[in-house]
Amino acid sequence: MDERAAGTGTPVAASVEAVFREERGRLLAALVRRFGDLDLAEEVASEAIEAALVHWPSSGVPPRPGAWLMTTARRKAVDRLRRNHAYAARLALLQVDADRAAPAPPADAGGELPDERLQLFFTCAHPALAAEDRLALTLRCLAGLTTPEVARAFLVPPATMAKRITRAKKKIREARIPFRVPGAEELPERLPGVLQTIYSIFTEGYAASSGPLLQRLDLAEEAIRLAHILHRLLPAEREVAGLLALMLLVHARREARTGPDGALVLLDEQDRSRWDRAMIDEGRGLVIVALTGGPPGPYGVQAAIAALHDEAEDLASTDWPQVVALYDVLLALAPSPVVALNRAAAVAMRDGPEAGLALLDDLADEPRLRDYHPYPAARADLLSRLGRLTEATAAYREALALAGTEPERAHLRRRLHAVEQVATEVAYLEP
Repeated sequence: MDERAAGTGTPVAASVEAVFREERGRLLAALVRRFGDLDLAEEVASEAIEAALVHWPSSGVPPRPGAWLMTTARRKAVDRLRRNHAYAARLALLQVDADRAAPAPPADAGGELPDERLQLFFTCAHPALAAEDRLALTLRCLAGLTTPEVARAFLVPPATMAKRITRAKKKIREARIPFRVPGAEELPERLPGVLQTIYSIFTEGYAASSGPLLQRLDLAEEAIRLAHILHRLLPAEREVAGLLALMLLVHARREARTGPDGALVLLDEQDRSRWDRAMIDEGRGLVIVALTGGPPGPYGVQAAIAALHDEAEDLASTDWPQVVALYDVLLALAPSPVVALNRAAAVAMRDGPEAGLALLDDLADEPRLRDYHPYPAARADLLSRLGRLTEATAAYREALALAGTEPERAHLRRRLHAVEQVATEVAYLEP
């Protein structure tokens, strides 16, 4: 069966698809907890979908489709274990048989299985796994993307991604990484890795690293869905609220970030009436949660910056002094050259392009910005505003060579052409 078994185009198949995407994390988590085997859990979950495609067209979609899938998957797992002599001696089978006779817990009861889903979150994002493997496993198991879809997100062949996911599962087995929620004393150390994994998925969706499209909306929306689940499971964790707020406030601008032809539209040129106001309101409410009750975390501060942008009527009326102040806080919490770059851009809006350019020049030797195209693009913009057109032209060319997506390259080509035209006109007028 294809990994996305429901993709047959019929109404029943669409219902199966919707149920499976919603219930996948909960279904897998419960199966992994019961059988202790991620591969087995994935296989029987897929078989349950196949069974639904056979039975639901005639019998109708059941009132609790998630519970139906759970019961079917558990029974198929029992059958597999009985046929597989390698598993025959497992004492857990006795418990499985006992559970088979008992009614399955409803899989669509909201918070019925919170710890099990948290177990899967923390297992997929375990620090013993390589960063790229954590991302791949989270996309595959929690976001429910197929292996080819995960491969497209990473711009690698499906076979390569299949090996990567297999490697991660093997590491979990061999290192005996437990399927459990960390204790209270471990949570502060482990939670940031989970949040970073989700945010990395969102970042690739918000600004694709390469390809014909600026945005991968499917990835951004999956990251937000995962963050919603995590927030429901850990409502007292303020940085979870902060991450969710940040993604909502940024994703709210998605429709205005590109033109009808897919061209990049910068913040100062966006039609703000196209921003998703309901998403902004939800994000602003979460910002209050993230910033209340103690010192702020990095995601909460970034969300507060995003909220200031979303609340402004236009670029000029943005509260730039407050934006700069928040970047000062963020630099103290999570210093990085990218944060320093963003702060320099905000200072340029508050104090003028010369002040911003001086800060950018201080970052010239930062190795982590060497291949980061927003850095030369920001310098080019400020240099052109200062009338230093030859330097601006060189900076735009540098940014163009580094940009990953075609919309970004097209935007930089337009900016470069405009600066070159002005430079030609100035040269013509000079005596």
